[in-house]
Amino acid sequence: MSRKILVADDEAHILHVVSMKLRNAGYDVVTAVDGEEALELCKSECPDLVITDYQMPYMDGLELCLAMRATEATRNIPAIMLTARGFDISPADVEAAGIRAFLAKPFSPREVLRKVEELLGAPAGVV
Repeated sequence: MSRKILVADDEAHILHVVSMKLRNAGYDVVTAVDGEEALELCKSECPDLVITDYQMPYMDGLELCLAMRATEATRNIPAIMLTARGFDISPADVEAAGIRAFLAKPFSPREVLRKVEELLGAPAGVV
């Protein structure tokens, strides 16, 4: 069974590129276009990892990660934050939100895959 990753970003081209790179590497991918949708999908899909943009409508990536930590079912899901504003987030907020890594935009899809593999290891069935 492959590992499941939730990708949340309001930019369609980023969702497409990141999702395609992860699927090609053997991961199961679900996507969301805003923070509220991502939180609901976290609860229903139970992903192994969340990759979220910082700036999104309705609920930003930091709010999403904090809401995940406040919910028993999603508390231990690690998160990677995609942002051009990574250094605007205080170290205390990073720790409270459970953010394990930042990737600054623009980023390469290979960089995303490398961070995912650092956190999760290779997907099941992939050598």
